[in-house]
Amino acid sequence: MDQLSTEDPNNPNQTQRRFPYSRHISAAADTLRETRRAWPGLSLYERFEEGIVLVLTGLIGLVIVAAVINLCFRVVLLVVYGLLDPAEHSVFQAVFGMIFTVLIALEFNHSILSVLHRQESIIQLRTVILIALLALARKFIILDASKTEPLTIIGLAAAALALGAVHWLVRDQDRKDTQTRGERPL
Repeated sequence: MDQLSTEDPNNPNQTQRRFPYSRHISAAADTLRETRRAWPGLSLYERFEEGIVLVLTGLIGLVIVAAVINLCFRVVLLVVYGLLDPAEHSVFQAVFGMIFTVLIALEFNHSILSVLHRQESIIQLRTVILIALLALARKFIILDASKTEPLTIIGLAAAALALGAVHWLVRDQDRKDTQTRGERPL
């Protein structure tokens, strides 16, 4: 029996199986539609901010695609030349460092996209702190402890501890603010 004739084009599960990225494309189209609808009611600065966010999102998207292509290319080369040995510390560091770079860029792009959804202001302290913590985690992964000065490691650890404490304080303050407004805490 012909499979295409039995599929319902209005069924999102069947459409998603055939086109796995349709959900993301649909979300992007919805965001642009929402921005177009809200555009007349925005002030000049809000329009400027929306335009910049759209440009930044596109640029960061290109950087993410380029980073993923580079990561794939390097991993394939490592496999082809037989150099992908998980026991080799330097290879592990390089591959996971590149993966963390992509994750950091994705999180950064996600934080910018929340501006388009009108969920957050342009500067989100908690997100910036989380991105900094991700960057520090990446640094710890690619760090060669045998060749790094002890004071550098202590400094990075102190920075991670300070960022963790600030994140905890900001999260705690957000919870208190939410409770005073009578909303359900995050």
